[in-house]
Amino acid sequence: MTNQYITGAMIKRLREKKNLTQTQLAEKINVTDKAVSKWETGRGYPDISLVEPLAMALGVSVIDPSRTLWHDSKSAE
Repeated sequence: MTNQYITGAMIKRLREKKNLTQTQLAEKINVTDKAVSKWETGRGYPDISLVEPLAMALGVSVIDPSRTLWHDSKSAE
């Protein structure tokens, strides 16, 4: 079973699509802009507790496989 994990490139793409700066996204989920920068450059990953708030801030669902940050690729078939 292959999973699609949260990636920095995906976070950046979704953030830019919503016309948010790293600072604006950080404020929405109560982290620092440095944390967002780390995620987007692949130097770190968001804590699991941030997945739902991050998804909400980026306008995606962690349930809907067609638009999720993280989903089982089998569900998308």
